[in-house]
Amino acid sequence: MKKTFPILGALTAILLGYALYEALVAAPTEQTMGDVQRIFYYHVPSAWTAFTLFLINFVASILYLVRRHPAADIVALVSAEVGVVFCTVVLVTGPIWARPVWGIWWAPGDIRLTSTLVLWLIYVSYLMLRRFSSSGQTPTLAAALAVLGALCVPFVYFSIWFFRTQHPQPVIGGGGSIDPRMLHVLLLNWLAFSCFAFLVCWSRYRLESLQREVDQAHAMESLMDLRGSAR
Repeated sequence: MKKTFPILGALTAILLGYALYEALVAAPTEQTMGDVQRIFYYHVPSAWTAFTLFLINFVASILYLVRRHPAADIVALVSAEVGVVFCTVVLVTGPIWARPVWGIWWAPGDIRLTSTLVLWLIYVSYLMLRRFSSSGQTPTLAAALAVLGALCVPFVYFSIWFFRTQHPQPVIGGGGSIDPRMLHVLLLNWLAFSCFAFLVCWSRYRLESLQREVDQAHAMESLMDLRGSAR
């Protein structure tokens, strides 16, 4: 495992660099929006990666509620952490893209923007609960909140299919169209982001597992000290 991670890290770095070149240089320039459209290659893959991580969080939370397995709880935690990072990228790149195209940074009435912000707030609340609550029921409460958050993901994704909105219609599966070369670069960046997210989750999982082992060892040591004092 110690040898595998650096190799995967190097390959992911190369993939990210190649995807960056494809997005900023090789991809054709969109006729209407010009070069600002290239944000598309980061905005959309970040959203897809965040949704994938929130799905993993949902499945792991369900497994924890059913089996109470600590590994499932760790997977739920780290996938939510990394998912929030990618969702933050979505919320930052969206207004940057919207400003030159729509003439405003944020459209309060846009259902996709607003629902994405609500989704982000739900998962930030999830992380705050995990961070600041010391109750023994915290993992269970967090898992229940994660299930609620996951229910918002399909709403965010399909919102532009069913509501009038300024947000562009989906280019895949929603009646839109995209140049095959642009689609290639889009999928390439999604692959690169997914690999990067996997490595970060893997690293965080190992770190969280070690932290819990240390905390458990300290708890056992404290318990032994209390028993020794009682005698």
